[in-house]
Amino acid sequence: MNFISNTSVNHTNMADVESSFDWESIAYKLHLSRRLDHVEETELLPGKEIFYQFSARGHDMAQIILGNLITHPHDAVSGYYRSRPMLLSLGLDPEETLGSALARAGGYSDGRDIGVTFNLPNQNGPIALPMCGGVGAQYTPNAGWAQAIEYYRNVLGQKDYDGAMALVLGGEASVATNGFWSAITMATTLQLPILFYIEDNGYGISVTSDLQTPGRNIAENLASFKGLTIFDGDGTQPDEAAALALQSVNHVRGRQGPVLLRLTVPRLSGHSAQDTQTYKSDETIAAENARDPLPKLHDYLVPNILSQKKWQALEAKAHDDVARALEAARTRDIVEPGRVEKFAFTERNENGEIIVQQKGGLYEKGHKFPSSNATPAPEGKRINMVTAIRKTLDYELETNNKLVVFGEDVGPKGGVHAVTMGLQDKYGDNRVFDTSLSEEGIIGRAVGMAAAGLMPVPEIQFRKYAEPATEQLNDCGTMRWRTGNRFAAPMVVRVPGGFFKCGDPWHSQTNEVQFAHAVGWKVAMPSNAEDAVGLLRAAMRGNDPVFFFEHRAMLDQAWARRPYPGDDYLLPFGQAKLIIKGDAITIVTWGAMVERCEAAAKTILKETGQSADVIDLRTLIPWDKEAVLESVKKTHRCLVVHEDNRTAGFGAEILSVVGEEGFLDLDAPLSRLTMPDIPSPHNPILLNAAVPSEDKIAQKIRDLLVF
Repeated sequence: MNFISNTSVNHTNMADVESSFDWESIAYKLHLSRRLDHVEETELLPGKEIFYQFSARGHDMAQIILGNLITHPHDAVSGYYRSRPMLLSLGLDPEETLGSALARAGGYSDGRDIGVTFNLPNQNGPIALPMCGGVGAQYTPNAGWAQAIEYYRNVLGQKDYDGAMALVLGGEASVATNGFWSAITMATTLQLPILFYIEDNGYGISVTSDLQTPGRNIAENLASFKGLTIFDGDGTQPDEAAALALQSVNHVRGRQGPVLLRLTVPRLSGHSAQDTQTYKSDETIAAENARDPLPKLHDYLVPNILSQKKWQALEAKAHDDVARALEAARTRDIVEPGRVEKFAFTERNENGEIIVQQKGGLYEKGHKFPSSNATPAPEGKRINMVTAIRKTLDYELETNNKLVVFGEDVGPKGGVHAVTMGLQDKYGDNRVFDTSLSEEGIIGRAVGMAAAGLMPVPEIQFRKYAEPATEQLNDCGTMRWRTGNRFAAPMVVRVPGGFFKCGDPWHSQTNEVQFAHAVGWKVAMPSNAEDAVGLLRAAMRGNDPVFFFEHRAMLDQAWARRPYPGDDYLLPFGQAKLIIKGDAITIVTWGAMVERCEAAAKTILKETGQSADVIDLRTLIPWDKEAVLESVKKTHRCLVVHEDNRTAGFGAEILSVVGEEGFLDLDAPLSRLTMPDIPSPHNPILLNAAVPSEDKIAQKIRDLLVF
């Protein structure tokens, strides 16, 4: 047994190995996994009843052995497309997996997702977090779950989390991804209770592992990594795989720090059923087949632990169980096409009650919020948006002990825009904390924390910096839909951006349309302090992920200052505000453009006596279509003004709806005024030439009024 560790760890003796595992269950589940793969490969795929198949043959035994140790009710596993044996060890019903493969009702996703993207919201035991389609995307949410374990145990004092752990599975190719390295950084710097299990079969589809890891062995490369204990061995030898699995799990459960366990396994099939493996020589395939762990498990168990008769009975039972499961799965209904749009966001029943997801978020935990009021109760003098957001975060931190605020520089510094200043001093570094410089890690950890029932409020320091987190943002937003409301990860992502005095391509971007186009995300873009309070509170008490955009130009702008509207003020999403009332033209805008549109409308009123409806949308997803159409019906003209680029900007969406549903009310062409299709320029003169100005808006209004 090859053993590598950067700390002193005792070897596990074989007596402990034999007594610590339910070998009969392991043997049965290995036969079950093999039979499922066989039926899919030889019957369902050729018969075109399923469209994707990723065999676990060769990987299966070690997964099941390790899964035999995942028993704590607060354990969470994150797998990938070859992780079904692990889920079988957690109690996955064969009918569920076959029903999912057949894309029938129920199962992992109600027919919405690929039948290999597993999840398991086990209510009374370990769960499997929703698998993502991207390689390496499983790592940072799993680290977030591990951090949530520490939070429940150390901050909330919940002793039932003692001994809980997170387990993440990945192939050797996945160790080249951003997600892996971000999660390793989190795990080691925070000493999280997480086990990284790397199943090394030597191939990322056809790419050999020497192109993923120097020397082909991530365990050797990380041997000197501080704060990480490493085990390395053969995943086809039952005694060795079991001993290393037991040592790894005991180490993590004993709060001795994170572990990386690398086991070599053969991939006894192509990457997927369509992969013919022509890139492998006959000698290579023969050598892999010689390492098949199934006969090795037989030789280990029979006759020392199980009789040959018992072994055969377990195999026969697995065959019968799969046959019955397939028969039942085939009788499942096809989901009604009319239901395919459900659960992009939180749904309500006929009584108006939230249909709560099985796992994730505050609502699943039954959290009770303080009372709220949709009418502001102004207090004191006007404050800027920075102060308003800080006061709102402060109150929600005080009243909700499951809320956490984090990101780069949000701790002692108080954020690069001073929004979180003083909050860490007041609430401690377990609740308001800095992170490593990895947006993938910031959002990924938030996903895991939200799935564990916390309310994460991560900050992405500038809008453009969100790009490295795109995969995690997508996976978070689609989670409710693609699991059929089994899982959701509500969070509030605070994103400063937009121009401020000057511009540049890296700190001054808005590009809100990208967020508006992201499935499952609500989008708030307040223009002033009062709206920022109400929308932020609504987001932090909501049940869906929210992008909360903090415009840099408005954070300390005099126009945006308002009295604090009260600790109970909550502004529902999708309610636009009529800033100025008029009858000659409808101007629709949001964010920093609201102030400029208001000023331009007042200029036109003085010049011509013609008045405008200036509508501040406040939220883009959802947006108040009814308010805009009602205004256009009155004014017969519509102008949309936004800071984002013109082509495919959100203004095009608004004008398209107005054209479709309000065309007969129009007396002039639909129009928009935006940034040109360029990044934000740095020189203030260039910036002012690009961003819609008060003068440009006023001229556009003049043009439309005389049409």
